[in-house]
Amino acid sequence: MEQARAEVPEDGGKRRERGGGRQARREQRSHGTQGLGRPYIMRNIPTYDILSEENLVRIEKAADTILAEIGIEFRDDPVALDHWKRAGATIDGVLVKFDPGLLREVLKTAPATFTQHARNPARSVEIGGKSVVFSPAYGSPFVMDLDKGRRYGTIEDFRNFVKLAQSSPWLHHSGGTICEPVDVPVNKRHLDMVYSHVKYSDRGFMGSVTAESRAEDSIDMARIVFGRDFVDRNCVILGNVNVNSPLVWDATMTTSLRAYARANQAAVIVPFILGGAMGPVTNAGAIAQSLAETMAGCALTQLERPGAPVIFGNFLSSMSLRSGSPTFGTPEPAIGSMVIGQLARRLNLPLRCSGNFTTSKLPDGHAMNEATISMMAAVHCGANFILHSAGFLDGLLSMSYEKFVMDADFCGALHTYLDGVRIDDNQLALDAFREVGPGSHFFGSQHTFANYETAFWDSEIADNEPYEKWEAAGSLDSATRANKRWKKVLAEYEAPPLDEGIDEGLRDFMEEKKRSMQDAWY
Repeated sequence: MEQARAEVPEDGGKRRERGGGRQARREQRSHGTQGLGRPYIMRNIPTYDILSEENLVRIEKAADTILAEIGIEFRDDPVALDHWKRAGATIDGVLVKFDPGLLREVLKTAPATFTQHARNPARSVEIGGKSVVFSPAYGSPFVMDLDKGRRYGTIEDFRNFVKLAQSSPWLHHSGGTICEPVDVPVNKRHLDMVYSHVKYSDRGFMGSVTAESRAEDSIDMARIVFGRDFVDRNCVILGNVNVNSPLVWDATMTTSLRAYARANQAAVIVPFILGGAMGPVTNAGAIAQSLAETMAGCALTQLERPGAPVIFGNFLSSMSLRSGSPTFGTPEPAIGSMVIGQLARRLNLPLRCSGNFTTSKLPDGHAMNEATISMMAAVHCGANFILHSAGFLDGLLSMSYEKFVMDADFCGALHTYLDGVRIDDNQLALDAFREVGPGSHFFGSQHTFANYETAFWDSEIADNEPYEKWEAAGSLDSATRANKRWKKVLAEYEAPPLDEGIDEGLRDFMEEKKRSMQDAWY
């Protein structure tokens, strides 16, 4: 059942302010003039380049050597092999080798920037260039909160996280598999997840990649929301596909990425290189491997449909060489992300890189230390689409309600950080100096009164009161305050309007698909 694209509600989706005073002013500042927050960030600070031209060329040559001498396997996907053969690669069974320059030539058709349209046009995001988009964490089988502890995720948890993301002015995207809803059959849960993104959010979202048919179902549901012709001309859904590092692309991923590209939708191409296991322990070697694997995946989208949007992704990580356990939020992958940013810009492709990573099992100081070093690397390396911006805990095995709120709050601080320093007459404040003069204070000046509501970013969960007042209020730590915050947000959540015809069309599609197959639980 095809439907026209959803319209923006007359009030722009603006929520009613609750209460007054400081909280009301905080909400007004965070939500902006439209009541929506910014649809995305336009960075006003430069990226940080750490490698010289000479060393970047050495990494690129190392990647070219891997591609030409070792090659990459493309398993169980004869269409992909046919694409490579026509492009001029060397095929030996499932092993594909590439002459230097071949992939870069293919990638010239990929757009440097593109728009992912949301069903509320005011929430559409630009991906590429100077834009920065924050999206929730992705893929955790477990969820966690201070009340119930760690447990398998459910569809209720999934909906809750969509609602939390929708309610945050600091996030820009609804995400994808925010957690695995294990109470829904494996072969049907993608339908419920996509529907939840559309029903409970009006932002951009991601679809399934666990099978080609599920990718196609996700795209078909997007067509119901936006209309088939609109989807053919515009990006409305993303698919996050992973390389089976080292140097293997399997058919599950290649058929899914080709499904997205074929429909003119964006695949996010991401190697998952665990240093010492799926790649070398040395940073430069892992970066060269990542470049080779990602270029191959991005180029395959262009062979499927030249000009299809694609995102150059990266997921460097390390491991404990004593135990073999993965580690996240460590300094080596963080600084490696800086180099990945330089390499992606040389290819003129949008970048997904890093996020609020941690191996901590609780939303504590350990978690935020590791998350901060990873997220700051993403900000400074020039990442355009930052998956895992909120909720990542336990090495991505757990999606945490409290850390989601803490991370989203940190994303709010990053909005201001990425704005840089504005220079104008008001900001230079010469009139304030004239009014105050030497030896006095600015607290009661006209300049302070004119700017106090917008001068500083205001955290939603930090406690900046004196010690005695904090103690009298219960001596709450940040995780406990975050626990109270997410419960309040869910209690006050209001679903964005959804056209009844679109809702009916989605439910009919889901019902028909579910009737067509038996439940599968693995």
